[in-house]
Amino acid sequence: MQENVRGVLPSQEIKNLINNKNVSTLNKEISVRQIQPSSLDLTLSDKAWRIGASFLPGKNRKVEQILSDVSMYELNLDRTTILEKGCLYLVKLNEKLNLDSQTYGSANAKSSSGRIDLFIRLLSDYSDEFDNIKVGYNGNLYAEIQPKSFSVGIKKGLSLNQIRFKKGYVKVLDSELYKLQHLYSLVDTNPDINDGLGFSISLKSFGKEVIGYKARANAPAINLSKIGYYKPLDYWEEIRTDNASLILNPNDFYILNSRESVKIPPAYAAEMLPYLAKIGEFRVHYAGFFDPGFGAEKEYTSKAVLEVRCHEAPFRLEHGQPIGRLIFEKMLCEPEITYGTSIHSNYQGQKLKLSKHFNDKQAL
Repeated sequence: MQENVRGVLPSQEIKNLINNKNVSTLNKEISVRQIQPSSLDLTLSDKAWRIGASFLPGKNRKVEQILSDVSMYELNLDRTTILEKGCLYLVKLNEKLNLDSQTYGSANAKSSSGRIDLFIRLLSDYSDEFDNIKVGYNGNLYAEIQPKSFSVGIKKGLSLNQIRFKKGYVKVLDSELYKLQHLYSLVDTNPDINDGLGFSISLKSFGKEVIGYKARANAPAINLSKIGYYKPLDYWEEIRTDNASLILNPNDFYILNSRESVKIPPAYAAEMLPYLAKIGEFRVHYAGFFDPGFGAEKEYTSKAVLEVRCHEAPFRLEHGQPIGRLIFEKMLCEPEITYGTSIHSNYQGQKLKLSKHFNDKQAL
């Protein structure tokens, strides 16, 4: 591949990485189901540790060289194991990388992990950053996991985070974003383009409509292998408002909705920035990847669902208030598969929606 080629690697190029052993696994093989339009789902191995502190290995050490200092005890994920709320864990992933001199990566939690307030960061050897994989990396991968609202049951083979592979400079500049908004209507409101595409919060209720959810403080554990199983009422409080505003309480966890509907054209991917200190002391997203084709199957039906946690002091939000930014990235080429119903994407056409572990037919 030519050195001046740049972009996020699409599904067919991810398959090539696997076929060329640039990505391998401790399992027999990497499942086709792990390959997404612009990312690869990473899976848990059977090796895990309860750790006393988060850490980065730094440029001169491997992750497991630090474990003797921070590990409290080892876990075996051959069977379902409970990770306790508020505790820190490190899990070795099945996937191992041997990237070429042009390819690097970035990681993020999957949507279903973010929506249950599961804080996940990727670690790699010889690294002083979370979630970033250096050009030409050769080594193992690990997930640091902290359940923040609910204890969770996990076992080997589950996928909680994902990685994007990239070549060259992939960020789309504002000048091109204006053109994309004109061609594709990336959002259905007047675009706020300034170092990315801004979006705002939806807090306007029509009648008794639910405008969000707040995690209950003492809910039961969630077995992450169970899909469509749990009753929402056991885990979430409904949020309604009469004045199109909401006060966020420190350290409470909320599921809210963007005011804008979002479209991601097939030749692009996007990532939501999780935290913008200048607009308030709160985090708006734990799972920030938006795949090519998100929101494109129907006319303006897909919202950005926001995982919001307030820090420090209570904070008042109003309907339409700016709350975050989407950074768009150029794809190397259009993926063979795009986000949508054809690949059974969980959140295509979404509005306000809980994670896939909850039975959405059981209304709150």
